[in-house]
Amino acid sequence: MQSFFDWLDNRTNYRAGRKHLLDEPLPPGTGWWFVTGSILLFLLGVQLLTGVILSLYYVPSSEAAYDSVRFIMTQVSFGGIVRGLHFFGASFIVVAAVVHMLRVVIFGSYKKPREVTWVTGVLLLLIVLGFALTGYLLPWDQRAYWATTVTINIARTTPVVGEQIAALMRGGANLGALTLLRWYAAHVFLLPAALIVFTVSHVYLMRRHGISGPITPKKGEWKAFYPFHALKDTIVVAFVFAALLTLAMVVKAPLDAVADPSDSTYIPRPEWYFLSLFQLLKYFPGKLEPVATMVIPGVVVALLFLLPFFDTSPERRPRRRIVAMTAFCGGLFAVAVLTSLGLRDTPPSTDLNRWAPLSLAGYQVVQDKQCQTCHRSGGAANPIAETISRRDPDWLVAHIRDPLMIAPDLRPVPNGAMTEGQGRAVVAYMRRVRAGASPPAEIPNPAAIAVYGRYCSTCHVIDGEGARIAPDLSHVGSRHDANWLHEWITDPTSVRFDATMPPFGDRLDERQMTDIVNYLASRK
Repeated sequence: MQSFFDWLDNRTNYRAGRKHLLDEPLPPGTGWWFVTGSILLFLLGVQLLTGVILSLYYVPSSEAAYDSVRFIMTQVSFGGIVRGLHFFGASFIVVAAVVHMLRVVIFGSYKKPREVTWVTGVLLLLIVLGFALTGYLLPWDQRAYWATTVTINIARTTPVVGEQIAALMRGGANLGALTLLRWYAAHVFLLPAALIVFTVSHVYLMRRHGISGPITPKKGEWKAFYPFHALKDTIVVAFVFAALLTLAMVVKAPLDAVADPSDSTYIPRPEWYFLSLFQLLKYFPGKLEPVATMVIPGVVVALLFLLPFFDTSPERRPRRRIVAMTAFCGGLFAVAVLTSLGLRDTPPSTDLNRWAPLSLAGYQVVQDKQCQTCHRSGGAANPIAETISRRDPDWLVAHIRDPLMIAPDLRPVPNGAMTEGQGRAVVAYMRRVRAGASPPAEIPNPAAIAVYGRYCSTCHVIDGEGARIAPDLSHVGSRHDANWLHEWITDPTSVRFDATMPPFGDRLDERQMTDIVNYLASRK
């Protein structure tokens, strides 16, 4: 075996490369703070590996992207963990990058002769944020779609060339398939190439000039990187990876409902590391938006690049570098405060298993014998819970109510008329199941839910689902009692002469009226 390695070294000189890699001399006093770069390099490797695995299953199409992500999470072995590593790994990298930069600033490691090393590090930070930004759209869920819409609108505020930049990011007149394809190409081709180039440059420059060592030089013998500091790196990296893996296994990576461009009620929120910029927009409304989107971020990035050229003194002790330390730490504090305010204003994530009345009404409809006659395993059509439709809601409602209108001779119209409300209820149910919700364990007030789905949902919304033509009924019980509701539903003009709501006293029997009145009155 030794002869083989001698032969391999004779042909490749690998031992010299190994010696150069592991025997880097480190100044005395090099401690645990100097493992931050290794953590960052390791996390980048995790992102690269998990990204390659995800790309084997992901389909960069607006019609199939969402379902391919859902397939990864539910059907691929360990797919949920791999996506969790990739999703949460982005946050770990941002934190690791900030900690590494903070260490460099505190130790004054950006000073001569390491100015270019610092510049490549800032570029790497921007590339990492670019990865986070472009990867956000790829799941093609509600959160991704509307947050990307906000991002493109922010790009439009760029003076002079804003419209051109926004058009380049969209790829067309509206955010759609071309947008997804462009962001995917940037995420898997352009940014990885830039990341590799600048990572290699950063490591090369670090090795060329050596690490800065402790703030106050210490006497003693310089030691090789291996084995002592390599062991420190290994211990901390193992701890970080264990934390990341545990998070990926315990917490499910979020996936909202499939993107719906017609849902203008969705409140977009970016990931936490962009919340400071999002929050900053609130303080510069209207024509002042470019101050928050371009001026302030541009000044911050420019100051980061120029830091080693402003702070040129050889002094490395933080208390002797008041201006640099105050500016950097003050900037971090401002970002932390803005992020905290943004998190406080962020609406809670939607729990898909908290079924809204409209989806429950749709569940009731699809469980009916008329639907089950065809939509069942081995039947004429797939079970509705397993049906994936990429059509828009209006098309689905029309098709559900009257299949002959969309596809003549496809199948006969089921007996019994289906109202528009019931059709929209079925669509709401299908969207919720497609997003990964489990079937409801029980339906509270089933009779009232059926009435709401059949009649009320075409105008009123409850718990975020339904039409928004008339007032929201989510908390109607806090405004009106049962007697008022009974009189209003029976004949609205008896309560208010100019009421436009049609009367339902002749459509609902006594039991239905009692059920819907009591249900609405209970919604405080």
